[in-house]
Amino acid sequence: MSEGAYVWLIPDGFIPEESSGSQESHEAICVLNTSVEKARLSISFYFEDREPLKDVMATVPPERTRHIRTDQLGRAEIPRGVPYAIRVESSIPVVIQCSRMDTTQAALSLMTTIAHPVRP
Repeated sequence: MSEGAYVWLIPDGFIPEESSGSQESHEAICVLNTSVEKARLSISFYFEDREPLKDVMATVPPERTRHIRTDQLGRAEIPRGVPYAIRVESSIPVVIQCSRMDTTQAALSLMTTIAHPVRP
């Protein structure tokens, strides 16, 4: 039996434009798959002033975690310094958390929050 939900929402996304030191500012979609099945994810990004970026695909192996950096998605370019929101749809129930590393100042900060599960 897997734990979690099929659909998750992260309303607050933002990658700072600048970084300081050796760490780069970034965000990650943190996925926990407790199932014995592979999770197939379809990720959509929503913006204030442009069309959504949909169907960014990712997988999470059985009984594993994966941290999907939103600034390293391959074909999908998430702009820095622009607010966005995220919808994650999974083939099986998973648990989603969002983390943000802000290194715009020397005293960097790490913020993390559980995403909102959408229940049927």
